[in-house]
Amino acid sequence: MRPPTTQALSEGALGVALLHLERGDLPAARHLIAEAISGGVSTGANASLFHGAPALEFVFSCAGHTDREVRAAVDRIVTTRLATARRRRESGSLPQLAEFDLIRGMTGLAALLLRRPGTSPLLENVLTYLVSLAHPVADPVLPGWWSPEAPGHEEDVTGGHANNGLAHGVGGVLALLSLAARHGIQVAGQTDAIAEFTRWLQQYGGCYWITRDQLSSTAPPGAVPGRPSWCYGDIGIARALQLAALAVGDPAFGKAEQIALAALTDPARMSLITDASLCHGWAGLLTVTRAIAADSPTPDRFAKPIDRLAGRLAACIGALPKPGFMEGRAGARLALEGTDSTGWTRALLIT
Repeated sequence: MRPPTTQALSEGALGVALLHLERGDLPAARHLIAEAISGGVSTGANASLFHGAPALEFVFSCAGHTDREVRAAVDRIVTTRLATARRRRESGSLPQLAEFDLIRGMTGLAALLLRRPGTSPLLENVLTYLVSLAHPVADPVLPGWWSPEAPGHEEDVTGGHANNGLAHGVGGVLALLSLAARHGIQVAGQTDAIAEFTRWLQQYGGCYWITRDQLSSTAPPGAVPGRPSWCYGDIGIARALQLAALAVGDPAFGKAEQIALAALTDPARMSLITDASLCHGWAGLLTVTRAIAADSPTPDRFAKPIDRLAGRLAACIGALPKPGFMEGRAGARLALEGTDSTGWTRALLIT
């Protein structure tokens, strides 16, 4: 039987269950979880933090519950994905985004393993893999996370690209390694990788992704005034850079805060936000900005932007057509209510 779409954390019943768990409504959450797993638990090649057994473990962890069978299934998924990535690297091939990103890949699986108490050889192996992305595979000009595919279905990028976003690119890898370091979990080369990913984003993070033409240009690409969302854009990048600076004790994290404030106070960029969602709308901006402010030595600078974001979110949340977590009303409600007792924001790699 094909697992139901409700097993998708982004849009299905599991994601909606997070809202009920955060509100303490366990009966409603149990009903949704039962619905999600009624057709079995997906452990196939597409299992990830946002789908199947790993998504189920994440929701269970938000409820303070551990299921040994689900955890064992996740361990098998991670082990298989690590072996596949190792063979790919040994062949000299470049990685697809789904190999390493937050939504579908190893960064998301590492975020899940990081939620478990203590550390483990499996988590250390995933961190070691993520550190390896800081090193070229075959072409010394291309970074180790350069993907041969286009960044989106509508994009035509000859020669592949280096993705910078928190959801699908090196921003997520940097945030994960930095969060692990802040938890006291380190593997060989992790600090150097954090420095390399930070350097890249400081140079290229003003773009959603970098193409071969941009990489080979003698002049650095100018920042593109794009939508400053969680998934792609200045807010997500700023949080990743702030986490990195905090992880290595670098006082320059103030630069990351300036990136965020510049976006939040730019009417032109704010006008590009067109919905209330977590992924690319007002809910995502609000949630990430709160996280940045919480770690800032001068959080008052973010008070007015946070108030404005909350107001914009409240005004348009009802227009969201979907009920789910990343692009729907459940995620937007979580952001508007502003609590995080379950740790649901860890799915966004911002805490």
